[in-house]
Amino acid sequence: MTHIENLQQALSQHASVMAQLEPMLPQIAEVAQVWRDCLANGGKILFMGNGGSAADSQHVAAEIVGRYKKERKGLPAIALTTDTSILTSVGNDYGFDFIFSRQVEALCLPQDVVVGFSTSGNSANVVRAIETAKAIGAKTVGMTGGSGGKLAALCDYCLTMPSSDTPRIQEAHIFIGHSLCDLLEAD
Repeated sequence: MTHIENLQQALSQHASVMAQLEPMLPQIAEVAQVWRDCLANGGKILFMGNGGSAADSQHVAAEIVGRYKKERKGLPAIALTTDTSILTSVGNDYGFDFIFSRQVEALCLPQDVVVGFSTSGNSANVVRAIETAKAIGAKTVGMTGGSGGKLAALCDYCLTMPSSDTPRIQEAHIFIGHSLCDLLEAD
């Protein structure tokens, strides 16, 4: 396969996944309303994920705190993936499976929303943090792929991308993250 053919195949796969998101639009709009209600009621949105999903968490949190397209006041969002001292101390003292749940335990309130990015839906540290958030009474959102994994049954809302290919799932995740930010800023 030539480089051009490889790129054409990737583009075709991307387009196929994106086209399959249309039936999810009502659910995406519902999650946007959950986020809007959270922020209107003095809550914050906490994001987490591993690897590329950690980057997606940081990206979406930055769009909320900074701005997406519209000039507005900063809104409260936190990526639980960014504090290396917390990640390494909790990972060392309690284990990697607790790096997010410990932060949720410390920072999350019932009016908050906790969003877990996991392409498989089975990342142990994300699952544990979602369980902690649910025990606190916060709303939970999973951003997954494939079958949705454990997060599909655990989260209040689970946006499951119609793919089991990690790059295509992550591309869809960032599209939905941007769409949610756009809906947050809508009048």
